[in-house]
Amino acid sequence: MSSDASFLAIVSFGRPAPEAGRPMARRKLVSLIERSVPLLKRHLLSQSVEVSSMPGEVPVIEVSFPAGDRLPIYVTDASSQLLCISYLWRDADVKPKRRSKLLETLLDLNPSVPLSAFGRIGEHFVLVGALSPDATPEDMALELATLSDNGRDALVTLSDFLV
Repeated sequence: MSSDASFLAIVSFGRPAPEAGRPMARRKLVSLIERSVPLLKRHLLSQSVEVSSMPGEVPVIEVSFPAGDRLPIYVTDASSQLLCISYLWRDADVKPKRRSKLLETLLDLNPSVPLSAFGRIGEHFVLVGALSPDATPEDMALELATLSDNGRDALVTLSDFLV
């Protein structure tokens, strides 16, 4: 994924979280996500969920849906919060003449998108969700399911803005 550096810079504000370089932070995050997977499968009515750890200084876990009908979600522990990010599309995918209207529409939609917010990381439009570092597996499953549903809905709803 070409946006790893941008993602990590946004997540850590240019520096690793205090625990980021330590294996304990990664193990704790992986454990939380793995414990949330059975609940996530029930929320999504799907048996197709995979969890993998991405290499790097900041622990990033990819939650993917091999059936292909949902976007991957990237989760990291930024010390003060757990961030969940789903990449929607790139700048190059936006119809140039519709760009201003898309940006206005995203701002208008932000208050009504449950547990998520539209944003940008580098050249990517994203959906972002956040949880307390003390989140339970139930909290994580709900966040991942909601972000996944919101991402799928955004792609359908906003497809007229894309090439």
